[in-house]
Amino acid sequence: MAPFLEFDRRDARVTLVLNRPERLNLISAEDLPEFDRALDAIERDPSIRVVVITGRGAKIFSAGFDIGKIATTDWARNPLERVVDRIEALGMPTICALNGSVFGGGTDLALACDFRVGVTGMRLKVPAAQLGVFYYINGLRRFVERLGPATTRRIFLLSEEFDAVALREIGYLDWLVDGEELSTTIDDLASRLATGAPRALAGMKQAISAISRGVLDEDAARREVVACFATADAQEGARAFAEKRAPRFVGR
Repeated sequence: MAPFLEFDRRDARVTLVLNRPERLNLISAEDLPEFDRALDAIERDPSIRVVVITGRGAKIFSAGFDIGKIATTDWARNPLERVVDRIEALGMPTICALNGSVFGGGTDLALACDFRVGVTGMRLKVPAAQLGVFYYINGLRRFVERLGPATTRRIFLLSEEFDAVALREIGYLDWLVDGEELSTTIDDLASRLATGAPRALAGMKQAISAISRGVLDEDAARREVVACFATADAQEGARAFAEKRAPRFVGR
């Protein structure tokens, strides 16, 4: 059987592809070690500047966690929550390219990314309440932080289905494009993010997350602001601006 997760490295960008289209890119606990290995490799490599997550297939990004595996999974040590938390905590910017509809646990996998691009015709639904399932806590936290409690209640308590236009309106999607435009849109976003200074991006990403959760250590954040101004990349950015050229950041 082909690996569940494809790891595609091109220059400063890594693309992780859910690669089980014949099963609607369902996720099971047995698949998650592949995510861990990919995330280990990403975290060890400072030359990676942006991560894209997408799915194989024309209609489904992911149908979520495999319902047939719910009874045999240790939910006291929720393996999906742990992996999605790792994706959220990555130091470099992340983009989810939603090539199609998304359901259940797949919705949080996408929400953990910094940006989401969806395609016309896609849908979202989380049927946890209809399955007798209490969705995991950090997933609920992400939905409340990003979409607000009212929309989160509609998604989880009512199991309401949202179409692509509604997903853009509620802020789940940052961009909504036709399917044939998805690849070029992702390429453009990834290229723009890859040209940013890594330490500045990582610091601001972390601060934005902490501010949204009400847990910002302001003193530590201010120290990082000062330290970032003293980096070689900050000096390079100033030189490039003065010389009217693109900066060449090295991550120092």
